[in-house]
Amino acid sequence: MSEFFLELFSEEIPSGLQKNARMGILKLFIENFEKFNIKFKSSKSYSTPKRLVFLFDGMSKKIEQEGSNIKGPKVGAPSVALEGFLKSNNLDRTNIFEQDTEKGRFFFAKIVPKTIFVEKELSKIIPDILNNYSWRKSMRWADYDLVWGRPLKSILALFDTQVIRFKFHHLESNNLTFSDETLEENTRVINNFKSYLKLLDSKKIILDQNVRKQKIKKKVDKIYKTKKFNQNINEKLLDEIVDLVEKPNILIGKFDKSFLDVPKEILITTMQKNQKYFPIFDEKGDLTNSFIIVANLEDKKGFIKIGNERVISASLSDAKFFWEKNKNQSLVKQVGNLRSINFFSKLGTLFDKVQRIRKLGTMIADQLDINKETVEVSASICKTDLLSDLVGEYPELQGILGSYFAKVQGFEEDVSLAIKEHYLPLGLNSKVPKNPISISVSIVDKIDTLVGFFGIDEKPTSSKDPFALRRSAIGLLRTIIENNLSIQLKDLFNYSSVLYAEQGFKFTNQKALVELNNFLKDRLKNYLKEKKIRYDIIDAAIASHSSYDFLSLCKKCFILNKYLEKDLGKNILIIYRRASNILNQERKNISSKITGEPDSILFQKDEEKLLFDEINEVRKYFSSSMKKENYEKTLEILSGTKQITDNFFENVIINDNNENIKKNRLELLQMFCKTYDNFIDFSKVEGA
Repeated sequence: MSEFFLELFSEEIPSGLQKNARMGILKLFIENFEKFNIKFKSSKSYSTPKRLVFLFDGMSKKIEQEGSNIKGPKVGAPSVALEGFLKSNNLDRTNIFEQDTEKGRFFFAKIVPKTIFVEKELSKIIPDILNNYSWRKSMRWADYDLVWGRPLKSILALFDTQVIRFKFHHLESNNLTFSDETLEENTRVINNFKSYLKLLDSKKIILDQNVRKQKIKKKVDKIYKTKKFNQNINEKLLDEIVDLVEKPNILIGKFDKSFLDVPKEILITTMQKNQKYFPIFDEKGDLTNSFIIVANLEDKKGFIKIGNERVISASLSDAKFFWEKNKNQSLVKQVGNLRSINFFSKLGTLFDKVQRIRKLGTMIADQLDINKETVEVSASICKTDLLSDLVGEYPELQGILGSYFAKVQGFEEDVSLAIKEHYLPLGLNSKVPKNPISISVSIVDKIDTLVGFFGIDEKPTSSKDPFALRRSAIGLLRTIIENNLSIQLKDLFNYSSVLYAEQGFKFTNQKALVELNNFLKDRLKNYLKEKKIRYDIIDAAIASHSSYDFLSLCKKCFILNKYLEKDLGKNILIIYRRASNILNQERKNISSKITGEPDSILFQKDEEKLLFDEINEVRKYFSSSMKKENYEKTLEILSGTKQITDNFFENVIINDNNENIKKNRLELLQMFCKTYDNFIDFSKVEGA
């Protein structure tokens, strides 16, 4: 058994591209080896900033190919189909013949028994794979036509100790690797993967990214423990740093304590995003003026530490300057300047938007019975921090910085919190606002966005959502559901449309609100699936739901998911199924339409009258409990009809000889099913 080893040496590849290439190229190798029946025992991929390495162990030296006939394209098919068939099987036209089959005349290729040497096959497979790998971001350099993540400098390809000879654009494969990171002209001959690892070890390079990660994590945790810091490492940052270094060296730096007067989010973002440092927190969770550097070299003289401290000091000095400048710039006076920021060409500026959500905020304040003035003030200034230098530098801190500005300028806590939280939630699992003012501004901001874009017919497609409307929709739904809010969403949508019209913006989509309601139902499906609600329950509940009350719809799904497998739910499904099965069967034999309106005069038996009265009692319950329906009680009432329905089916023959009586009994069953479908469409539930 043999070893196949490939190293692609390039300029430093960014972390995200590196990880994708590591996995993507390995996947292409495995797929090709399966296609060509090349056996191997194990496969691994490694990477450092400059190296992508792939190792296959226990690989066959040769493939014994049995003789066979391979079916190709149909005779008369486009010539490219035949060319593709020949190329994929390494054949030429002398190898093919025509033959009739049941489906017509096809090309076939006769494959004679032969021995294929894997090393020779690899010389064809490798360049094909490298050409076929698609980088998310790529570049060309010099006058070469090769497109790669970063300039590719060398390809080391070995099968056991032999070089796999091939050419890839301007590069030729070899058995050399660069032995000095600073002087790349220094190369070393490599005989196999073991000697390659030995060379890297001598240079203190850790090839395996998982080993690097564990080493960094272990040393960082040790520092946290020794210094009694809060042990809270950022895993996402750790994964990124792992791909930025190959000889990790952990250092502790410090910055001036005066910078701690700047909001901690600015300091943390500067350290993590801009400089790739780990911020350090004390035991109470407060940010300290220490940080962890993961260097790529030893720092015997301390120059790397000093250099990084100077870099962070310069960055934080800029941040502090802008903080001092921006924090006292009046949020209220700057509202008018929002005219300089476009929201969307057909929907106005951010100034137009905040005027709309301010007015919309008064309506939701009335619905939730909260302070209208506070909602108006919060909505008016919630976007003003977008004008600041700091948000220009740290766009991910929009809202957060506005909250700090509001505190400094003396606004009440509810206002500053609303500015911070009105962007929430950011997805399916992120935090939702809980403060009533925050909730209100968050909801009206999302409603304004959704109504506006649906109004101008800029809806998401199956593949594109450039305005993040799915995120806005799921955020709106989560805010309503997880805060247990009963609000008149349709009224808010209608008023939002009116506010756009008052500003002179015309909607081209006349079905905007209907489409938006359906769009929200689709988003709710995804939300409920995440909550492990059965898909048939979701479909049944949504099918019977025509209002904009998504809270009640969600509650129905949760209660049904809880009880349908229990006796309460099983009873409902049994009696509904029995009635609906009879209806479905008899509809084929009756020409007139069954509407669910039986005539009590035609009742012949007490069981008919009893079932009719019971259905009417259920209907009265639905009519009286529309606003504050207890869904558990509803299920108990629906299940409680079982004895009466059982008696009806045991003592009443539906298929009576008298056609009028028969149809009237079917009308009674239709009335029964329609009444139950007021809750959900039980016909869509499995088992019903």
